[in-house]
Amino acid sequence: MEKLIAVAIPVLFAFLAVRLLFAPMKWFFKLALNALGGFASLWLLNGAAGFTGLVIPINTVTVLVSGILGVPGIALLALLELF
Repeated sequence: MEKLIAVAIPVLFAFLAVRLLFAPMKWFFKLALNALGGFASLWLLNGAAGFTGLVIPINTVTVLVSGILGVPGIALLALLELF
């Protein structure tokens, strides 16, 4: 019984350590995927600038705002650009 406990405790700590290390990676990849979607949406919007007359600069802040907030974020950026 003591050998089982002596093995189970380090295994449990190793499992928790691996889980804690991979949690930030999950958030990072989710943020990167959202940023990629934000970039694509801004790129498409700027591609239609000839029709709309609206150009939103593509930089880190605008990509993250449009990626995280989605359509409301793009509307917010458009309102900021108009005023």
